[in-house]
Amino acid sequence: MIDWLKQPWPWYVAGPLIGLTVPILLLLGNKSFGISSSLRHVCAACLPAKIPFFQYNWKKEIWNLFFVFGVLAGGFIAIQFLANPEPVKVYSGLASELSTYGISDYSGIVPADLFNWPALLTVKGFFMMVVGGFLVGFGTRYAGGCTSGHAIMGLSNLQWPSLVATCCFMAGGFIMANLILPAILNL
Repeated sequence: MIDWLKQPWPWYVAGPLIGLTVPILLLLGNKSFGISSSLRHVCAACLPAKIPFFQYNWKKEIWNLFFVFGVLAGGFIAIQFLANPEPVKVYSGLASELSTYGISDYSGIVPADLFNWPALLTVKGFFMMVVGGFLVGFGTRYAGGCTSGHAIMGLSNLQWPSLVATCCFMAGGFIMANLILPAILNL
């Protein structure tokens, strides 16, 4: 059983499990799925300032904080006790393309050649981690939610803004992967 948990799950198992989260949350508690709103709840709970954006009844959404804690705890358990010791399997075409940029270490969940503490002090690392992280946070706030909230929850509720946001996420991902990322990796 443990060996089955340690291996990657196929899309036809993991996808429906994620997809079933939406109707379960809606049926059991009339709750919306999304992760990015939890940061707002934490700030509303911890910041004593009278910032209008954080002035709402965050206690009504405390279930979301437990959900995020469960995600973090599950990630910790998976890394500590269920980690697959094999290197991450990367498509051979992608691996050969990435090797032209000097990326070849797939021993962790992210390429160690790019994401490490010394790399953070380089121009490439700064763009990848700091600027990229800021843009993800800004985009999430600007779009009114993250990819999981819009693509999973919003589309299942037939929300037009979520369809637009998801299309924009996909277009941005294609542009980033094919145009911007190669330019950054060449720095």
